Amino acid sequence: MTVAKSLVLFALAAVAEIGGAWLVWQGVREHRGWLWIGAGFVSLGLYGLVATLQPDANFGRILAAYGGVFVAGSLAWGMAVDGFRPDRYDITGALICVVGVAVIMYAPRSA
Repeated sequence: MTVAKSLVLFALAAVAEIGGAWLVWQGVREHRGWLWIGAGFVSLGLYGLVATLQPDANFGRILAAYGGVFVAGSLAWGMAVDGFRPDRYDITGALICVVGVAVIMYAPRSA
């Protein structure tokens, strides 16, 4: 159950962070205005909150593993929202990152 909870939290963190960054991007680069930028800031703040809810107590481990989630999630966001089409190197890199997440977070460790 702990792994499932951790994966859900990583997914929620990714939506909050990537979505927040996308909102800021839209507000600034696409000239959609301060409301979009402000919503992005709120979402980025929520990312920070969600990240603290991970069951592991090690900040460095969680943030390092989340980096892999961010990479894969960013590519997925771009595909879903912006019509981005990753090439084989994008996909290969994302898969390497996801394997890194699994090793960092879920490899058996001695107590």
